[in-house]
Amino acid sequence: MTKISSTADDILDCARTLIIAGGYNGFSYADVAEIVGIRKPSIHHHFASKVDLVRTLVSRYREEAQAGLAAMERNVPDPGEQLRSYVAYWEACIKDATAPFCVCALLASELPILPEEVALEVRAHFRSLASWLTSVMERGKRQGRLQLSGTARIEAEGFMATVHGATLSARAYGDPKMFGIIARPLLDRLSPRH
Repeated sequence: MTKISSTADDILDCARTLIIAGGYNGFSYADVAEIVGIRKPSIHHHFASKVDLVRTLVSRYREEAQAGLAAMERNVPDPGEQLRSYVAYWEACIKDATAPFCVCALLASELPILPEEVALEVRAHFRSLASWLTSVMERGKRQGRLQLSGTARIEAEGFMATVHGATLSARAYGDPKMFGIIARPLLDRLSPRH
């Protein structure tokens, strides 16, 4: 990943927060300028357009997610534990509000109105996450660590949808505990019964 300036990082971090709070159309360069403490032309210096800013943000988000999943693969060898760690990550983020919602899940709900460049990045995130989850499901089934009721791909898609839906429910109810109430039974269902 190309190293970008700290001002560009501040702009991206601000845009991420604003998107999580209000979606793609919920912020403007004027909002970012005010929060970051710079003038709008400074934002245009780093990101020529809002499309460029959000496309860069989603691309960076994807890279961070892929790096996090790769680190988990190295540090947590058991497929069932990988799924539990993934759920625990989101549960902690929602509880302490560090990342209360997946940027790509939120943007996916806006796909019909998103510029195509941004939509392509969002779809790529979903494909990447589904691919990782599918590989975890396949490995877990092969090792006897996960009990699947469908194909690994179908289980992966269902798992991803449930986790994203659990974040949405936690937000809708204003209760971080809702995430675990919804996600934990999914993990229990995938655990092998001995």
